[in-house]
Amino acid sequence: MTYYNQIFDEAIGNYGIVTSSKAKEIGVPVIELAKLAMRGRLRRLGYGVYKLAQYSPAPDGLDAYADSLALAGDGAYLYAQSVLAMHHLCPTNPARIYIATPRRARRNLGDGIVVVGGTPCADPAWYEGLPSQSVPLAIRTSRGAIMDDRLRDAIATALRKELIDKTTARKLERELDGKASKQ
Repeated sequence: MTYYNQIFDEAIGNYGIVTSSKAKEIGVPVIELAKLAMRGRLRRLGYGVYKLAQYSPAPDGLDAYADSLALAGDGAYLYAQSVLAMHHLCPTNPARIYIATPRRARRNLGDGIVVVGGTPCADPAWYEGLPSQSVPLAIRTSRGAIMDDRLRDAIATALRKELIDKTTARKLERELDGKASKQ
């Protein structure tokens, strides 16, 4: 099996992405990633992150989230408004992807990627193969950044899509009502 075939097998189930650490793990020397990128078989997205050049984006539009998470590194997860946007729960700024990481974020990951460093997530939820805050936690975290009316819509939509149960929806509504009465 060629190095490219090994990389292809790994990347195809991961939005076309392979990292240098994953390549090492599957027995592909890191230098081979650079060689394949020079030959046009891979595209370099950033430090240690490559994507299959012939990969067709997924129809669900999640590739940008997967790319951003890979660039942010191990332990990164979708955060706050991006979790809501991923599930189409309420209007958010489509030009921004919010990523949290347990480490301090030192590198610039590009326009539109907002990294919140030093924010560990002990037990991330996994949606469509992407580590994320849970939907209830994302709604709570988005308070102040998204209007309460939109968050109420997000709760109702999440309930309809079965991303949360009725008990959680009521609890989130009460939390929003508590904030509204203090204003």
